[in-house]
Amino acid sequence: MAGKDLPTSPLAMPLPAVPPVAGVRLGVAAAGIRYKGRPDLTMFEFVPGTTVAGVFTLNKCPGAPVDWCRAALKGGKARALVVNAGNANVFTGKLGRDAVQATADAAAKLVGCKAKEVFLASTGVIGEPLPHEKLTAALPALFGKLRDNNWEDAARGIMTTDTFPKACVRKAMIGETEVTIAGIAKGSGMVAPDMATMLCFIATDAKIPAAALQAALKKGTDASFNRTTVDSDTSTSDTVLVFATGQAKHPRVPAEGGPMLRDFVKALHELLLDLALQVVRDGEGAQKFIRIDVTGATTARSAQRIAMAIANSPLVKTAIAGEDANWGRIVMAVGKAGEPADRDKLSVAVGGTWMARDGGVVPGYDETPVVAHMKGREIEITVDIGLGRGKGTAWTCDLTHGYIDINGSYRS
Repeated sequence: MAGKDLPTSPLAMPLPAVPPVAGVRLGVAAAGIRYKGRPDLTMFEFVPGTTVAGVFTLNKCPGAPVDWCRAALKGGKARALVVNAGNANVFTGKLGRDAVQATADAAAKLVGCKAKEVFLASTGVIGEPLPHEKLTAALPALFGKLRDNNWEDAARGIMTTDTFPKACVRKAMIGETEVTIAGIAKGSGMVAPDMATMLCFIATDAKIPAAALQAALKKGTDASFNRTTVDSDTSTSDTVLVFATGQAKHPRVPAEGGPMLRDFVKALHELLLDLALQVVRDGEGAQKFIRIDVTGATTARSAQRIAMAIANSPLVKTAIAGEDANWGRIVMAVGKAGEPADRDKLSVAVGGTWMARDGGVVPGYDETPVVAHMKGREIEITVDIGLGRGKGTAWTCDLTHGYIDINGSYRS
């Protein structure tokens, strides 16, 4: 089921105008890998000297493209990226390895680089061999029409069950020089921490050593994509890649990054969070966007785990879908998280209204404002554990019949 077959999410965000990033050309093509009559192949070309950083799924059954990228990342350089939609190239054994090698070889020949400087990503159905002959046959014509202003097409070309394309742009200063950071993402289902069925590709014209870029990306994904969930399922294909073309003229950045990158790192992290939240807003069947804030935990790590336990609870998510102000389900989710909690110190609020404090219902509690809040598109849940100063935040969406409809027929 392709994104175009589904109604646009009511939580969709408008696609921003994405300007060219110096040193990047990109484009899309319809290779007929799975979908008919829509782009399913996307290619980026980067100038020589481009550095790269990446983070990938922690799923123990990763796809062949993830294995390829992990190995290629060790070189720290990139000249191309090839992405296909419709087939994840996962659980495909030697055929999967052959497919990534053939794709990398074909792209490298076109660009004029080593195969290990080509990065790959695939998204779609698991367990079906990738018809890479279709992919490699489409690459030459696609390469011939790469342009620097094709970001919108690329954002659409990587979609599967997404209902809207996702992009973000930020500007940052390195010294006295302004640099651009642009990114696109896809994701709608099989989305959970440790990077989800989620692909995200970012480019900047800044000149940043691979090690500094990697450190900035890792910290940023931990505070964004790894705090989101749609359905608690960690995909086999999750990939976030950042490419720095080095075309901007700014002072040299040391290998470790340091203070010179402070504004860049801040902007990168804002972009990552923006894209991560767009993925949640496009959760399969989602009608409501949910933010969960946990305070008063023994540690920040504990608070985060509790927040994610609430975010991943089917009972909490279905109650929100049904606009039911059932705070008992939130208490249940806190208790199952396996983190320190004291029932008699716990407090719960929805939409800024405290429903329960210190282990019991607030005297004179009036459900009216909570019911009104639950009818909205954006839901806020706050839980105070009452044990310490640890804080954490998670983002998720509700769980509706639409999720079942989409995933009950995904391969058909």
